[in-house]
Amino acid sequence: MTVTASARRKARHYAMQALYQWQMAGSSLNTIEAEFHADNDMSKTDVAYFRELFHGVAKNLDEVEGAYSQYLDRDVEELDPVSRALLRMSTYEMKNRVDVPYKVVINEAVALAKKFGPTDAFKFINGILDKVAAKERSVEVKADKG
Repeated sequence: MTVTASARRKARHYAMQALYQWQMAGSSLNTIEAEFHADNDMSKTDVAYFRELFHGVAKNLDEVEGAYSQYLDRDVEELDPVSRALLRMSTYEMKNRVDVPYKVVINEAVALAKKFGPTDAFKFINGILDKVAAKERSVEVKADKG
């Protein structure tokens, strides 16, 4: 299957929901992943990307949270669960998937925040991810502003 933008978008959508569930329920990653495959039509989803985001965040949680928590005005635990899942996923993507432009990472996170997050969470997410991008993708950001 050729990886399309919409297949990646669905992967992010499901990964954010899976991370949310993992945060809230504390079930094992494999259990949650199996439930997602059973409960959703994954035929038009970049399943490998979903899996990488979901497992990658969990495996590298301290590193991921360390990369964005310095820009927060509160503790990570005080974030609403949707914003926390989005910041974790997007920061992982920013750090580990340099093949994906930072603007795409931010735009996708903002779109998911508008759909699932509390009112105005998208503005907060955008602000934090701009700072993460400036540090993690400094060359790309500077070239973009060139």
